[in-house]
Amino acid sequence: MNKHLCQLVVILAGVGGLSNSSASGWQNRVFSWVPSVEYSVGDFLIHWENTLLDGALRVYHQDEPSRELWASIPGKAFIRGQQSDFDAHESRGSFVIRSEVIESLSIQTVSFLVTHNGALYIGGRLFNSWFTSHAYYIFAFRETDEGHLQFETILWDSDCVTGNCTDKYNQTKLVYSSFADEHFFGFGEQFSHFDLKGHVVPILSEEGGLGRGRQPMTFLANLMSSGSGGDAYTSYASIPHYLTSLGRSLFLESSEYSIFDLSDPESVELVVQSPRVVGRILYGKSPLELIERYTEYSGRMPALPDWFNEGAIVGMQGGTNALYHYWAMLEEYNTPLAAFWIQDWVGRRSTLLGSQLWWNWELDQEHYHSWDNLRSDLEDANIRIMGYVNSYLVDASSKENSSRNLLQEALDMDLLVKENNGDPYFVVGTVFDAAMLDLTNPQTTQWFKSVIQEELIEKGFSGWMADFSESLPFDAKLHSSEDAASYHNRYTEDWAKVNREAIREAGREGDIVFFNRGGYTRSPRYSTLFWEGDQYVTWDRHDGFKSSILGLLSGGLSGISLNHSDIGGYTTASRFGIGIRREEKLFLRWAEANAFTAVYRTHEGNQPDQNFQFYSNHTTLKHFARFAQVYQALAPYRKRLMLEAQEKGYPVVRHPYLEFPEDLEVLGLEFQWMLGSEFMVAPVTNKRDTHIDLYLPEGEWNHLWSGVAYDGGRWVRVDAPVGEPGVFYKGDSIDGASLREELIARKIIQ
Repeated sequence: MNKHLCQLVVILAGVGGLSNSSASGWQNRVFSWVPSVEYSVGDFLIHWENTLLDGALRVYHQDEPSRELWASIPGKAFIRGQQSDFDAHESRGSFVIRSEVIESLSIQTVSFLVTHNGALYIGGRLFNSWFTSHAYYIFAFRETDEGHLQFETILWDSDCVTGNCTDKYNQTKLVYSSFADEHFFGFGEQFSHFDLKGHVVPILSEEGGLGRGRQPMTFLANLMSSGSGGDAYTSYASIPHYLTSLGRSLFLESSEYSIFDLSDPESVELVVQSPRVVGRILYGKSPLELIERYTEYSGRMPALPDWFNEGAIVGMQGGTNALYHYWAMLEEYNTPLAAFWIQDWVGRRSTLLGSQLWWNWELDQEHYHSWDNLRSDLEDANIRIMGYVNSYLVDASSKENSSRNLLQEALDMDLLVKENNGDPYFVVGTVFDAAMLDLTNPQTTQWFKSVIQEELIEKGFSGWMADFSESLPFDAKLHSSEDAASYHNRYTEDWAKVNREAIREAGREGDIVFFNRGGYTRSPRYSTLFWEGDQYVTWDRHDGFKSSILGLLSGGLSGISLNHSDIGGYTTASRFGIGIRREEKLFLRWAEANAFTAVYRTHEGNQPDQNFQFYSNHTTLKHFARFAQVYQALAPYRKRLMLEAQEKGYPVVRHPYLEFPEDLEVLGLEFQWMLGSEFMVAPVTNKRDTHIDLYLPEGEWNHLWSGVAYDGGRWVRVDAPVGEPGVFYKGDSIDGASLREELIARKIIQ
């Protein structure tokens, strides 16, 4: 804060003091002697209303001057300051947050409203309940783009006037109104709930957790490592953005840890771990237009290349001989293939958890012997190769066939995140120590881009999983001297940026695809594809099949327009055939559902031999091939959706609310989605079900498999045996009719 501006605000805020009589009755109140007034800030209208010293602030747009976009609560302080004792403890990528409020400044005065260069500035003071402490604040509004009203709050204590700013009040709270029947959607990938009204939603990109509330897995994971079990809100891509059923939308540009408290039916309490908060209020006439507005800031994901749409991305491990073996099996069933994804291209190491990857990013020429011949054979068949990389490095000095030790190279060049004492900051990856790349150092990003180019792109890889990036400890020391607590969420953005720039600088943009799980607000600007991280191989909504659907729907509202899950899930916890492992029916149902998403990709999971795989038997191979054909048949339609994602930010997989915002019934839907605007998809998500109940909005809908027409505006029940998930298309849809004809021609539909 500029010293002279501080002094000016202090002078203006001094007008109209308050005595400390009846102080306890003034808690959480706002007082002002400023009369009611209206300001135009670009195309936005901001009303200040003052009645008997009880002020309220309201925001509208000139195109719809009666529709409230944001409003404070009359008589209630809408800006509050807090001094907090805050700590975030990291363990294996999960965080345990402790925040204790030491002092709260919850009495607000509004001393002035002034305009300057098209912006509106509101200022005053904040007091504690006994007026023994106070701070000053500014709340500013400016229109940055069409439909974007930026807000900024800054608070500082009295010492800041002399230039001795202490940031004593290190937490900002914004309190504003909601309605009891208002539903809140978004917040990045949310895996347990779609409507977050009534919930307290923390915003922190971290490991998703093992179980996330399902017992006893969550309890056992927490015993092993505090916080590792996660909860209903832990997310790899947690984003401070929402839109509501009333067409209101807000997001933060700030990157510090924040909490959206939606537990009160008639208010929102937004707490940010910083004395400065920047965000935006959006205006749009429809949910899709609000997403278009939001992605003007967050960035938009480019359409996937044509090759990616032409078949399955087959995840497998085991080396060259295994790849040829699985390839022959898939060919026997006429499975359309886009790529083999071989995460173990770097070789494997033995640990206490079994066999794990070497995090030293070079091709293991023994594990994948005859590489040039394998690559040539796949290229002749128009099948690509994809690999794996993450933001960690481990010591490879004990790896017998390595030609590089990337950790030692990074140490020699001083490219790693450090502890406060200057030593490299080693964190526990799973059961071994690993060092993190310092992405605030330009030398680090340039070096690692060269690693990607030399070890992946030049070796023939057309893409890779770009794993992790959510684990930066809050107490780390960075090359840029930035506060790691503020940079933590943005590390995920920069990780995607490094991968994207490596592709661009190699001249392969538009052809190579990487998929990441960690994300924050601007990750879509750099990412080519998201995946939802590690779900359990279960049916449940905590951390299983159902949770993957909720993650797709919520993430799509926050700019993650191209996203997918591992077919069948990832996390297995089984020994000697006892415990949680992927069942055959789960694999079959998950596969048929994912054919109607952006990507059709398998993962063997963390215990491949315990899980049903695409290659387990005739049934799994036939089913997998059949829905790879369905996925391929949808390619022309899906490509158009991806262009919409690129040009407007629309998600490929959409919650029905986006297409039918006036239909109140769709607000409660959780496990059905629309593929674009034409298809309604409702997979079977319960093990024993052979039918599906789904809601069809107004209009005529055709059942994909039978061709039977249904009237919408009601719930329907249809038979859904394995191989026929609940899929409908609009009665007048050319794309729907074309897909049905194509599936009949391919004898998918008999």
